[in-house]
Amino acid sequence: MAGARAAHAHEFILRLPQGYDSLVGERGQALSGGERQRISIARALLIDPRILILDEATASVDTETEREIQAALDNLVRGRTTIAVAHRLSTLRHADRLVVLDKGHIVEVGRHEALLASNGVYAQLYAAQARQVDSDLGENECAD
Repeated sequence: MAGARAAHAHEFILRLPQGYDSLVGERGQALSGGERQRISIARALLIDPRILILDEATASVDTETEREIQAALDNLVRGRTTIAVAHRLSTLRHADRLVVLDKGHIVEVGRHEALLASNGVYAQLYAAQARQVDSDLGENECAD
């Protein structure tokens, strides 16, 4: 259960019909995308690999679920080598080194803060994504 708690999965698992004994179908089809991702994170925590490769760990989830998954990932990557591929740049803020690719070529390398300060490709992409999130949040507030 410690892995599930660290992956922010424990609460939703307890809400399943049989809790930890629930059948969720092949490939977790009875779970949402965010729930499946948190289960994957919990499993990775149990395996405790020295090197971790994440490919779009927060893809196709809403902003709130992304925050929960990001908190779980913060637990997962601590103390291990992690290679993360992501289009949502906010998920990479705490990385020791970011490598920015454009058309298959490395165009920037550095920490989040330094890349923002350089006002290059990363900074432009990050700003565009931040505007999109603000826009999405504004639309949700109008719908309430």
